[in-house]
Amino acid sequence: MNALALCMVAALAGLLPPVLPAVPPTPCYPPPLNAVVIDPFRALACAQCAGNRGLEYATAQATAVSAVAPGTVSFSGSVAGTVYVVVSQDDGFRATYGRLSVAVVTGGERVASGTVVGRTTQQFYFGVRFGQVYVDPAPLLGVVHYRARLVPIDGEARRPAPAASLSCGFPRQRLSDDPATPVQSPPDLHFAGPSH
Repeated sequence: MNALALCMVAALAGLLPPVLPAVPPTPCYPPPLNAVVIDPFRALACAQCAGNRGLEYATAQATAVSAVAPGTVSFSGSVAGTVYVVVSQDDGFRATYGRLSVAVVTGGERVASGTVVGRTTQQFYFGVRFGQVYVDPAPLLGVVHYRARLVPIDGEARRPAPAASLSCGFPRQRLSDDPATPVQSPPDLHFAGPSH
C-alpha cells in the first residue's frame, strides 16, 4: 500500500490528529464593552475537559454590547435559556456574544464594527473562533484611549471631546482592577482545540 493510501485510511479511521486551520494575521478589535474581565480564556485539554473558551466580564445590567468587527449575524437567540449572538465576521473569525438579556439583531443581518448587538445581564461572555477552533480573544482586543481635556468652569460652552483612539500594538492588558493581579502580555494566538 502506498503512503498516500495509508494516510487516507488513517485519516478516515480517525487515527490522525485534527488539522488546525491556517492562522490568519492577528487582528485588533475594539473591546465589545468597557468592563473588567473576571474569568480569562483557559484552553481545554480535551473536548470534555474544564476550561473557558472565551472571556467572562462583570457588567452592569443592560450594558450595551457592540460588534467588534463587520460581518453577518449567523445566530441570534436563546440556548438553554441564555441569549447569544454569533457574528460571522468578514475577516474569517466568528465572535460569540453571550449572557445577553436581549439581542437587538437578527439572523442574516449585516453589522458594522460598533453596532450594538445586545444588552448584558450582570455577566457577559465574549468568545472568538477561527474555523472550529476557539481562540483566546484577549490578544485580539485593543485598548481604547481617551485624550484628557480641560473643561471650562467659567460658563463658556464646552468644545466637543476629541475622538478616542484604539491602540493595536497588543499591549499588556490588566485582567482586573486589583493591582496585585498580574497583567497579560499576549505574544500569540492561543488555540483551545476543536469545538465539539
